[in-house]
Amino acid sequence: MTAVMSPMALRNVLRAPAAIRPFLVQSPRSLYHSYEHNEPPPYRDAESAILSSALAHVPTHGFTLEALSLGAQESGYRDISTNLFPKGAFDLVKYHLVTQRIGLKDRIQFTDERMGVGRKVRSLVLERLRANVDAGVVGRWQEALALMSLGENIPRSLKELSDLSDEIWFLAGDLSVDTSWYTKRATLAGIYAATEIYQTTDQSTEYRDTEQFLDRRLEESRVAGSAVGNTLQWVGFQGGAMVNLLRSKGVRI
Repeated sequence: MTAVMSPMALRNVLRAPAAIRPFLVQSPRSLYHSYEHNEPPPYRDAESAILSSALAHVPTHGFTLEALSLGAQESGYRDISTNLFPKGAFDLVKYHLVTQRIGLKDRIQFTDERMGVGRKVRSLVLERLRANVDAGVVGRWQEALALMSLGENIPRSLKELSDLSDEIWFLAGDLSVDTSWYTKRATLAGIYAATEIYQTTDQSTEYRDTEQFLDRRLEESRVAGSAVGNTLQWVGFQGGAMVNLLRSKGVRI
């Protein structure tokens, strides 16, 4: 049976820019998960070899063509093929997003049957943010956000954010197919986006302030409802807008 959107969920969708609407009205459980279906690898061998090597150069060279070029050389290619990476540096950003989303299921397992869905969602968000730390890209993530905010890259960036939100809810054990499916995923997408941005300026030990920021956003979502507004701010993010965005979240900087 096809679920019908609630009036609140429909209002949230209509308030969103046209580019984001398709990702807020997906049919429940419409997304594939690699452990449910025999999905082909997201990247061919040559692409994966170059991009994985290039990612190791991001901490030093950023999300740039230079990092891609170094990855290509290390993988036995003289130059970067525009056929392989037509989006240039954004393809490197997308590779990180895709592989970290797919790998999230292997980074964390839940053995405590008493652990609720909400606590699992929190743990999964933190683990995904920790993956940015482990990959050494936090210090360069503002560059990634700037690339994602470019008009031609917004649809794919939003698709990845939507897929990540769905993946987290699925791994947390959420099996709902009612109207809450829409709002929960839109809300979590907004919370994750805002927290990831906050993480780029966090100087606290082991990113404790980011963890507290996440907890506040999760609590606000329980009290106030949808956090779609966070997603819209993320969509419009530009490198120079970081301070204004954080201030809008109540951060004193």
